[in-house]
Amino acid sequence: MILSEPEWQAVALSLKVSSVAVLFSLPFGILMAWILVRCRFPGKSLLDSLIHLPLVLPPVVVGYILLISFGRRGVIGQYLDAWFGFSFAFSWRGAALASAVIAFPLMVRAIRLSLESVDGRLEQAARTLGAGRWRVFFTITLPLTLPGIIVGTVLAFARSLGEFGATITFVSNIPGETRTLPSAMYTLIETPGAEDAAARLCVIAIVLALCSLLLSEWLTRWGRKRLGG
Repeated sequence: MILSEPEWQAVALSLKVSSVAVLFSLPFGILMAWILVRCRFPGKSLLDSLIHLPLVLPPVVVGYILLISFGRRGVIGQYLDAWFGFSFAFSWRGAALASAVIAFPLMVRAIRLSLESVDGRLEQAARTLGAGRWRVFFTITLPLTLPGIIVGTVLAFARSLGEFGATITFVSNIPGETRTLPSAMYTLIETPGAEDAAARLCVIAIVLALCSLLLSEWLTRWGRKRLGG
């Protein structure tokens, strides 16, 4: 399968955006999962709902919220631009942010399910032996949660690859900068005579998504065997 230069750019940009989105959202995903499982406080249900809100909101709505928040004249974006000369709008960084927000609930959910299966008595036993909270987390909780972290990372990566609505609303469809794989397919579908190129990108999208799902399934089984052992 021979791809043109713009098609290769779209594929490479999608992989870059998805990787950055997952890398920077992973620490927050672990933190949110730990808070939801291990902490009790007023408003916990509200926090849980807010985290999972992108799953039920139309992606265009998420993109619009990001635009009015992190755009150059947005509530937060104007200060980032004025103080640091940094902007998410109309750049691949904004596409990564949009992908991270959309995929974040899947990551948190997978990590949370894995964390809930960790026997809290192991943590309590370690604390009674003198281990501090951070040492218990990094030596007991985190290793036992690792299968869920890996699965959540893979699922978030796969979801980021397919993100379209929030991305195109927030950062538009700029060739070489924000035109990811779904955006490129959308452009080709609207272009007369570009059916073959759209079909090629469709095949690539299916292969990438299928590989991610198969990897996630295999890692889930591996994690269950590991925890069972």
